[in-house]
Amino acid sequence: MSQDDKLIDLTAERAKRVHDLNDKRLNEVRQAFEQAMPLGKAKKKPKNKPKKR
Repeated sequence: MSQDDKLIDLTAERAKRVHDLNDKRLNEVRQAFEQAMPLGKAKKKPKNKPKKR
């Protein structure tokens, strides 16, 4: 049983590594996109008072 404690699930470790690499790539693309086309803060429309008739 002591050997079972030392076993590493290689598929799970590879999946974590691939996930981390994908996250890193996604963050790089997101940063590049934000630099090319910065997202402006949403402009609030001014509330107009209703016109009196």
